[in-house]
Amino acid sequence: MTDNAEMDALSEEPIKVEGVDDEPVEDNRRAFTGRAYLAIAAISGLYAIFHMAVLNGWSINAWTGIDIPGLPVFPMETWNFRIVHIAGALILGFLLYSARAFPDKDTGGRHPLDMIAYLALLPALYACYTAAGFANQIANGVLWNGIDAGIRNAEIWHYGVPLIAATAIGIVLGWIRPRVRGAIASADLLLAVCAVGVAIYLITIFGTLMRNATGTPFAPIGMSLAAVAGTALIMELTRRVAGLALIIIAGIFLVYVFVGDLLPGFLNAPDIAWQRFFSQVYTDAGILGPTTAVSSTYIILFIIFAAFLQASKVGEYFVNFAFAAAGRARGGPAKVSIFASGLMGMINGTSAGNVVATGSLTIPLMKKVGYKPTTAGAVEAAASTGGQIMPPIMGAGAFIMAEITGIPYTDIAIAAIIPAILYFVSVYFMVDFEAAKLGMRGMREDELPKFRDMIRRVFLFLPIIILIAALFMGYSVIRAGTLATAAAAVVSWFTPYRMGPRSIAKAFELAGTMSIQIIAVCACAGIIVGVISLTGVGARFSSVLLSIADTNQLLALFFAMCISILLGMGMPTTAAYAVAASVVAPGLVQLGIPALTAHFFVFYFAVVSAITPPVALASYAAAGISGANPMATSVASFKIGIAAFIVPFMFFYNSALLMDGTWFEVLRAGATAIFGVFLLSSGVQGWWAARSAAWPIRGGLIIVALFMIEGGLVSDLIGVGGALALFVLSRATSAKPAAS
Repeated sequence: MTDNAEMDALSEEPIKVEGVDDEPVEDNRRAFTGRAYLAIAAISGLYAIFHMAVLNGWSINAWTGIDIPGLPVFPMETWNFRIVHIAGALILGFLLYSARAFPDKDTGGRHPLDMIAYLALLPALYACYTAAGFANQIANGVLWNGIDAGIRNAEIWHYGVPLIAATAIGIVLGWIRPRVRGAIASADLLLAVCAVGVAIYLITIFGTLMRNATGTPFAPIGMSLAAVAGTALIMELTRRVAGLALIIIAGIFLVYVFVGDLLPGFLNAPDIAWQRFFSQVYTDAGILGPTTAVSSTYIILFIIFAAFLQASKVGEYFVNFAFAAAGRARGGPAKVSIFASGLMGMINGTSAGNVVATGSLTIPLMKKVGYKPTTAGAVEAAASTGGQIMPPIMGAGAFIMAEITGIPYTDIAIAAIIPAILYFVSVYFMVDFEAAKLGMRGMREDELPKFRDMIRRVFLFLPIIILIAALFMGYSVIRAGTLATAAAAVVSWFTPYRMGPRSIAKAFELAGTMSIQIIAVCACAGIIVGVISLTGVGARFSSVLLSIADTNQLLALFFAMCISILLGMGMPTTAAYAVAASVVAPGLVQLGIPALTAHFFVFYFAVVSAITPPVALASYAAAGISGANPMATSVASFKIGIAAFIVPFMFFYNSALLMDGTWFEVLRAGATAIFGVFLLSSGVQGWWAARSAAWPIRGGLIIVALFMIEGGLVSDLIGVGGALALFVLSRATSAKPAAS
């Protein structure tokens, strides 16, 4: 990267907002220096480049005619690619993330437990050697099967038992061994080797006819043993990078597999042997299924795109542009938070991660202009969560929806436009009315970037524009994402942060590191999907929804909302949606709701679980920055994002909100719904007709808002009439004068 101290010739002053593109470092993440850093950086960068090469079919042989032995052949077989995808994330994850947070002061040096870990490397390496031996036997013509006693004995005692023992030892030692931030723990190196052992075996056996025996009594026992070790590794890494919430839910589902036959009612499931379950869970019916299909293609591609935007400092430009555009308005930093978080959140992938990236800048400024710490944190949490429903990227949720439903990605992105507008318009009105009630001002001119400088840099939006244009010109998502990534590098050449070979390598390294959490989460969600698939609990849940709908369809939708939020609590958006889509969406479709509407309904509530008390990850992250009470921040963010809890119900009553209808119907539905969320925000915040509103008027505003959002002609007329009546009533009664 060139010296970024030089001034951009297009700007008359330095950009004022900095640090948005700096990568946050978690409290259990290692910080390497010297050769260790170079080694980890190389692994991380090559991991990201590997995905870009596979997805685009890059081939050195095709380009040059030179055949280099040992390189993978592209395109790779689908299951093999996904196995390598997960194994790479496991290796990187265990090398980078400790089992627990690091102490304030490292206690370096050797530890007696290290010797146990090094000894446990012997069975782990032996399992890898055995799996490689299986591959050699198969290559020499041995017909692999699950019945032969010799094969079964070798798989159990020479592969499975050593691998599972080494995995268990590595996980336990990782928990109890004192941590050193600048060094790789021997226990984590052991777990990385175990991940290699799982991958070697599965790639070997899935290349035989035994691939068709998964989930049957004829499957080799080694499949089940490898899946046991692989599942444990995935869950341990997920715990390290995403916390306990998803692990607890996955654990409950795993327990359900083996006790479901003892449960009453719709929870009753068939008696399933452990060998049968685990021989199927590490296939495309579970871990290698839709969630990993998306994380290994679309998600990692857009993580690479986001890494290039960070390396080229385009993210900082997005936030500066938001400050220049909205900073002067009353309560300016809160409105900046809305715009900046919407732009950053759609490519970030996690609500809490977006809060950390933009909230560290916007929350202190909100407090400075007069917002309470609770409100400042809540605004950032609500805005960052909204980034997950902002097309075209939608925090990768749109790609999972396309994979599960088979609906083209472009159709999903178009359908998301009006709901996203409604959400952000609602949040904007909420913070504007709060600022009006408190008599806040905007930020001063000298506190903000110059808008004309931001306009001169508007070409930095080109990567996003190229992405959208390529998608709607008919290019595949892979090709569009690759073009947008290349564009991010090209536009950097017109800024002080020109991307040369070193910064491109840094971007790939950053992408490999950034991908670990989402890959682990998607793989762990795949375990839950596998349980749902094998036990049939999703179908039984659908029957419950149908029986409730016979009584009251609205009640069935409310029940589906509660389950979607409950399943999503404490989980990143992608995992929350993947699980809810497997459990809840099929039941909604059986109610006669179109698949797109049903999945958007589920997706929205999976997203807003991040701001729903009591477990609201985005709100908790914001509270950590603002210094406010986490539960109070959760309640406040729920209030600010209230529209997101109402709009999905309107999809059911008015499909024009999802672009399903004539242009007139869509425009009328969008316009009346925007007016509806304006009325809703006025009622919730108690600010109407430039005055504070009394409770009767606030209640009336909420009621007429629901009429407007519903979207029927009669309901719209009732809503407009009610709003006019409330306006006249408010003017006729004594009220507080407007804030200046």
